[in-house]
This record gives sequence, structure tokens and C-alpha cells, in this order.
Amino acid sequence: MSYQKEYFEAVREAQSNAYAPYSHFKVGAYLRTKDGRSYYGANVENAAYPMAICAERSSLVAAISDGYRPGDFESITITVDAEEPSSPCGACRQVLKELCDDDMPVYMTNQEGKMIEMTVAELLPLGFSGKDLNE
Repeated sequence: MSYQKEYFEAVREAQSNAYAPYSHFKVGAYLRTKDGRSYYGANVENAAYPMAICAERSSLVAAISDGYRPGDFESITITVDAEEPSSPCGACRQVLKELCDDDMPVYMTNQEGKMIEMTVAELLPLGFSGKDLNE
């Protein structure tokens, strides 16, 4: 699988739904399942800052709530309006580690379409998840 232009268009659409009245840093996420379904996520801020929800987690939670399970995901694309693409926060990296295959691509983009590709394992080296409890 490889990055496709449609991912960038979809993630920009997801980003338009972000609620970021405090940071004004809108983030969108576009999650693809292995069977071709799409889930969109946007960051949702809260005046109690720790209560905010990141775009990456909102797309993954939507898919899990719809019946998908760990390992069912093909890729995730994230976008921000910044000069450089941004990587997922630590909490999102941990959720990606728990729910996605280690070799799943994470495409990080910005408003101009610049893209950085990494895998889940590259984003969280030596990560620990429920998969480690079953061995």
C-alpha cells in the first residue's frame, strides 16, 4: 500500500471539522481499514485542556465503536496547517501501538501536501501494548 492523493483530500475534509478555539491548531485524521472503509477524525478541544480529544484517537475510536478490532487498519493520514507536518502526540502513539499493526504506515502531512511517512513502530520504538501480554 502507498500514499494516495485521495488520502490528502479526505484528511483535509476531516480537518475542516476540528474544534480548536484555544490553540487554533486544527488537526484532521483519515483512517483506512483493510477492507476499504474510511473513518474521519478531528481534534476537539476543551477549556479543561487535558480533556481534549486528538484527531487520531477520534478516528480510531469511531472505527472500534463500529466493530473494527486491532489489526484491521491499513493506514492513517494526519494533517495540520503548519510549515512542517506534525507527528502524533504521545497518547496517540500509544493508542496507535495498541490498535494498529507495527508496520502500518502513518502519513503526516501539512497544508501544502508535504508528507512524512513512518510506521507505528518507528513512532513508538520499544512500545508496549496488549499484544505483549499475550506472549
